[in-house]
Amino acid sequence: MDYKTIQDLASDDMQRVDKLIQRRLQSEVVLVNQLSHYIINSGGKRLRPMIALLMARACGYQGDRHVDIAAIVEFIHTATLLHDDVVDESDMRRGQDTANNVWGNQAAVLVGDFLYSRSFEMMIDVNEMRVMQILAQTTNIIAEGEVLQLLNVNDVETNEARYLEVIYSKTAKLFEAACQLGAVLAGLNPEQEKKVAAYGTHLGTAFQLVDDILDYSANSKELGKNVGDDLAEGKPTLPLINALMVSRENGSEADVKLICDAIEEGGLEHIDEIMQIINATGALAYTTEVAKKETQLAIDCLDFLPNSDFKAALTSLAEYSLSRTA
Repeated sequence: MDYKTIQDLASDDMQRVDKLIQRRLQSEVVLVNQLSHYIINSGGKRLRPMIALLMARACGYQGDRHVDIAAIVEFIHTATLLHDDVVDESDMRRGQDTANNVWGNQAAVLVGDFLYSRSFEMMIDVNEMRVMQILAQTTNIIAEGEVLQLLNVNDVETNEARYLEVIYSKTAKLFEAACQLGAVLAGLNPEQEKKVAAYGTHLGTAFQLVDDILDYSANSKELGKNVGDDLAEGKPTLPLINALMVSRENGSEADVKLICDAIEEGGLEHIDEIMQIINATGALAYTTEVAKKETQLAIDCLDFLPNSDFKAALTSLAEYSLSRTA
């Protein structure tokens, strides 16, 4: 399936999710309405809620609660984006000004808090303790991931294991929860639920790794951000971590110093030289291979599910995560 076909398969449910999101965004505070609508309607892929919908259907769920779950997942994701952009001092996301760049950091943080609290109100409406348990744990782990990433900024000793831990907490955990909740709603057994959750973990990891690759290879129009943004913020992602490791192994002291200085100081003063080192060391190819392995692991987790269009869509989504350019 191509991405458009996957979207069409989920379109009826996604329309219900969008209506629910618009309804639950409402607040008597005008600024909350303005800012939350701005970020929710800023052109995101709605990938996480779509995965929640598709997985619930693939697991055989026939009810309506998957719509609530998908909206909650999107609210949590949006709240993390608002907080991320403040922490990172970002001024561009998805090709437009970030909310904090338009309304300021204070408003962005507080509206992020509003979206978190609104999502928990919606969890109560689902009236399923297991759902609340999973989502409460997920929001905790995401917050821990933000702190872990903060510790890695400007740290030249950040290795692959530390970075993958950040990816799991910041990105993959919400993918994992979106999938796991579908299994919970469908009443799958614990072993099946574990496999469904693992699909989300591996898919989310692959998705973030491809983002890392695009940061050093895509243009800003395609990605909605500037090439080298992670480097500019002093964030060592896997391509840079691998390039540094290979340069150390090769005894390329000048390259090691260049990369270390870039990580410690941030900025893009030497982006062209860094790009040359990344290409010469095969760091992008290495990161691609790691992402491919994660994608295959995700697909393998679906083996136990009965064949359906929804299962095929989930398989295709995993493959799409590798081939996307934005």
